[in-house]
Amino acid sequence: MPGLLAALAVAAVAEPLGSLVPLVGAPVFALALGAAAAALVGERPALRPGLAFASRTVLQGAIVVLGLSLSLTRVASVGGHSLPVMLGSLAAALLVAAVGGRLLRIGPVLRTLVGVGTGICGASAIAAVSGVVGAADAEFAYAVSTIFAFNMVAVVLFPVLGHLLGLSSHAYGLWAGTAVNDTSSVVAAAYAYGPAAGAYAVIVKLTRTTMIIPIVLVLAGLRLRRTGERSERSVRRIFPWFLVWFVLAAAVNSTGVVGASLAHDASKLGVALITVALAGVGLSTRFSALRSTGPRPLVLGALVWASVAISSLLLIWATG
Repeated sequence: MPGLLAALAVAAVAEPLGSLVPLVGAPVFALALGAAAAALVGERPALRPGLAFASRTVLQGAIVVLGLSLSLTRVASVGGHSLPVMLGSLAAALLVAAVGGRLLRIGPVLRTLVGVGTGICGASAIAAVSGVVGAADAEFAYAVSTIFAFNMVAVVLFPVLGHLLGLSSHAYGLWAGTAVNDTSSVVAAAYAYGPAAGAYAVIVKLTRTTMIIPIVLVLAGLRLRRTGERSERSVRRIFPWFLVWFVLAAAVNSTGVVGASLAHDASKLGVALITVALAGVGLSTRFSALRSTGPRPLVLGALVWASVAISSLLLIWATG
């Protein structure tokens, strides 16, 4: 309880700050405030179990809840048009993360988090894969911070570039929905271009979220192969069972039983749970670990982000 209460307290402060500055959002405030609190009070062993519960179990629960805001029917309708762009930009992100990470001498876990976070959907994707790849809290925090930095750049830069390139509302919405990560940043960057672009970008962003499922399953399989853990118990431990519930939640929403109002509430609850989880991650962060990593992940984040933005734009042109 002590660690979980501490995470809830930080989240309670972050929520109104996120409402005041929606472009940043409560989850990022929670991560920053939690990290600042951890630097001030130091490591408290009594908090560890609760913080671990918040940063893992609550985070996975948040992803399941977000499934209630996702319509598989809408994903299917949008996916047919946007799938080549999403898959191409995701492949570019993973390739640049793998090659660039090796050249920059960044560990495999951190470069995986940066690549998946940039290629799919920011903090949610990082949350989904962190448990599968065995990420440390410092690696989680660094990856989220890196993704956030380039989200801010995209919000300012994308509308200007879109007008300079003469993109239609549909093309710009597909670009923003594919190349910007966090939902709040997608909304900010897309609606600045117009309501039509904004509406389509949000649908593309939700469709892109489903890419979490195959990526996490592949990473889980690679971990089993690498570690040689073939027993039934090992498979149960590594397999991301929360993804099954995520798909079931999305399937329930697709039937129309949930309703638009409840789906909206589920989305808000999901963000609130992510805020608690990132507060736990922030409170678990050790700045000594971040300092030892240095600025190289930020450089990698810039390379991966640029590869996604450029490849998605080229694929939009190539596919018409």
